[in-house]
Amino acid sequence: MKNMKIGDKLTRIPLIQGGMGVGISLGRLAGAVAKEGGVGIISTAQIGYREPDFDDNPAEANLRAIRREMEKARAISPDGIIGFNVMTALREHAEHIRAAVKAGADIIISGAGLPTELPALTEGSRTKIAPIVSTDKSAQVILKYWDRKYKRTADLVVIEGPLAGGHLGFKKEDLSEYTPDVYSEEIRRIIRTVKSYGEKYGVDIPVVVAGGIYDGDDVKRVMALGADGVQVATRFVTTEECDADIRYKEAYIRASEEDIAIVKSPVGMPGRAILNPFMKRVMAGGKIPHSPCHGCLAKCKPAEIPYCITDGLINAVKGNVENALLFCGAKAWKAQKIDTVREAVQELFA
Repeated sequence: MKNMKIGDKLTRIPLIQGGMGVGISLGRLAGAVAKEGGVGIISTAQIGYREPDFDDNPAEANLRAIRREMEKARAISPDGIIGFNVMTALREHAEHIRAAVKAGADIIISGAGLPTELPALTEGSRTKIAPIVSTDKSAQVILKYWDRKYKRTADLVVIEGPLAGGHLGFKKEDLSEYTPDVYSEEIRRIIRTVKSYGEKYGVDIPVVVAGGIYDGDDVKRVMALGADGVQVATRFVTTEECDADIRYKEAYIRASEEDIAIVKSPVGMPGRAILNPFMKRVMAGGKIPHSPCHGCLAKCKPAEIPYCITDGLINAVKGNVENALLFCGAKAWKAQKIDTVREAVQELFA
């Protein structure tokens, strides 16, 4: 693997720290990863949950927190590469992208849907853009769309596989079909598609693989497929610098492989999480009372959902783990202890 060039900055390790919503990856974690030479990523999903006016004015609270968390990260790593993950599924995703650009994001990574407007929302800035794709079909659709409408291509592409945490870019019935060997071929196809657009525009577009990257063996595996780098999220949850409550981190350490399951998001998307009492109630058909709507997801209908994803994820980051949605990657059960970002990076790239 070679180091990745993003704008006028070059990584020291070909690593992106994945964005984890509602307070898991904020300025402290992103700054620490950037300081080690990777790309630190702040998630904008309900980023303002700690703001005093979040319940009454979540949209403004989130925009304010985007700026504050970037300032925290930049104080830790003045010259590092720091960006944001902005989900397309967010109701305020366009406003979040504009705020991230204004805050000085080096890169914006966007998934949970096709980020069709990302080039327009970042036009005229130095912020680089990267779509998240899960299949060659989705890579072809977004790169073809950007090519035709904006006469430009991606600066980087993230391939997020079926072993990722949180919301997944697959239908539930498709997950069992993507065995490691089958998905390895899908990765190769996506890389070929991305390289074809790089050749058309005369640029090098790094391709980064995410989902199930936990240790050095995983890094070597995707390197052999032709990836330029890796995106890692779950591995950084159990670090001292992760912005989540210690009880959230300890839930990963306690979890066994059998405790991790595919669950259904309130908006119908499959996701991966730890089976705790909260999720067992949901999967048994229970309906969890929720707070007034905080306007997070564009397609959510508060009167119809079995539980509120904002409530579940805020409980998680605050450590109320029995009543929380504990999103995680497929290999979260491998966590044995709390360590530092530096130790995690050394383990990944030993």
